[in-house]
Amino acid sequence: MSRWYDLFTSSEKRFTDIGMQMLDVKPGESILEIGCGTGHALTEFANKGANIIAIDISEKMLALARRKVQAANVGVCQADGLFMPVSDASFDSIFLSFTLELFDTPDMPNVMKECHRVLKPLGRIGIVSLAKQDTSAVRIYEWFHRRMPNLVDCRPIYLQPVLKEAGFQVQESTIKTMWGLPVEIVIAHKG
Repeated sequence: MSRWYDLFTSSEKRFTDIGMQMLDVKPGESILEIGCGTGHALTEFANKGANIIAIDISEKMLALARRKVQAANVGVCQADGLFMPVSDASFDSIFLSFTLELFDTPDMPNVMKECHRVLKPLGRIGIVSLAKQDTSAVRIYEWFHRRMPNLVDCRPIYLQPVLKEAGFQVQESTIKTMWGLPVEIVIAHKG
């Protein structure tokens, strides 16, 4: 799927861009992107002068990201968000866009605990995800997800409770709509 990923996810880029704007990365900050895919956000963060480490579980996605972003301030590594090979308190910010909802529900709190661990004190996290709401669009989407999870891999989640349970304090949140589906964009601080 990595070869066609940018085509399939082109409708997500607008929301990723909003999430990056809300995260408001400054030059010289250290950023960890979890689930970098083919590197769309990496390019934007690199252009802002941030120092970025990106992880993704897919080596094919990382190969495309490496080709797209060949900057000195960007490093990529194959890793799982559940077990990040990163020291405690290493990053000013963490960014996930349409990534957290790929983890099994019981694993989400553990991913957030890892994020909390690797963020510096008062560090911030930006997350873009499909939002769980009781709408017909969400019910239809979830029906497809249950029947074709490899094709319809993301699923709507309750994002803010997962963040709060891991000790994050929500600073800013907005809901947008993509193809009738709610997309939540949240910026939170390490508590």
